[in-house]
Amino acid sequence: MKAIWYERTGAAAEVLEFGDVDAPSADEGEVLVRVATSGVNPSDTKRRDGWIGLEMPHSRIIPHSDGGGVIEAVGAGVSADRIGERVWLWNAQNGARAFGTAAEYTAVPSELAVALPGGVDFATAAGLGVPGCTAHYAVFGDGPVGGQTLLVQGGAGAVGHLAVQLATLGGARVIATVSSEVKGALAREAGADAVVDYTEGDAAGTVLELTEGAGVDRIVEVDLAANLTTDIAVLRENGRIASYSSTSNPVLPVSYYPLAFKDVRIHFLQGYLLPAADRRAAIRDLTTWLAAEQLQVRIGARFPLAGTAAAHEAQEDGSVTGKIIVEIE
Repeated sequence: MKAIWYERTGAAAEVLEFGDVDAPSADEGEVLVRVATSGVNPSDTKRRDGWIGLEMPHSRIIPHSDGGGVIEAVGAGVSADRIGERVWLWNAQNGARAFGTAAEYTAVPSELAVALPGGVDFATAAGLGVPGCTAHYAVFGDGPVGGQTLLVQGGAGAVGHLAVQLATLGGARVIATVSSEVKGALAREAGADAVVDYTEGDAAGTVLELTEGAGVDRIVEVDLAANLTTDIAVLRENGRIASYSSTSNPVLPVSYYPLAFKDVRIHFLQGYLLPAADRRAAIRDLTTWLAAEQLQVRIGARFPLAGTAAAHEAQEDGSVTGKIIVEIE
């Protein structure tokens, strides 16, 4: 079968290889999926690049956690009724698993292949695993948000765009930060009640004006190191920050008392490590709202499997707004 893989970390064009490898088979408790689409996430490119000293846990890695496809075979203990089922995949490739979705076939534990609602395409399926579950956990992981005001930092990104939608569906008032008018329009289309361009003027002051000085109850944070000063300024007492990344600087510029004087809680979350109950809730809600046509995954760019290196480069240089998809067929 055709696949993408790497055997050492480094730049995409230097380490990603395209060619033929043996197809996997479904072991006990697993399903074999013919992959139609594979989603590219920042975590995929960071692992491949060896970011912050990340080491390879396997001698060869077929990248990408997320994808969509059709179950073609099942292993022992899995109902044959699943054969032919359209599914979306999560955590196909993680620390323990070397075989991701950048291939014509992948074999995963049955629970990692979730039935895809009818009418939902495979491109959308490839944008649910990491972005969808991360967004759900960031919005709802600390409890219901109905009646609250949420600030979504980076409201046009893959996670942020979904977080705006999910928070709105959960009954929250949503303020989103963006870096351009185009991204602002995307955040508004997702349901944001207000949009703040953080490249123009005082973002914290604007958020406070929008909340009549009261501030926000919670923040979904895309880059904690870059935005922590703003977050502290706009967060109400007893507020919470759910941060899923700090790419600009993994070392935080933390001053204790500005956080303590507001009794702030920071939730450092990892999309690959959702607690079981939160994962079930994310899968349930994402699937339900997709089926009801209330949730949209915005596709920013599509690449062929042989062009996966270019897909990684587009993810890294930030040239694409929306989810980057690799199409297998």
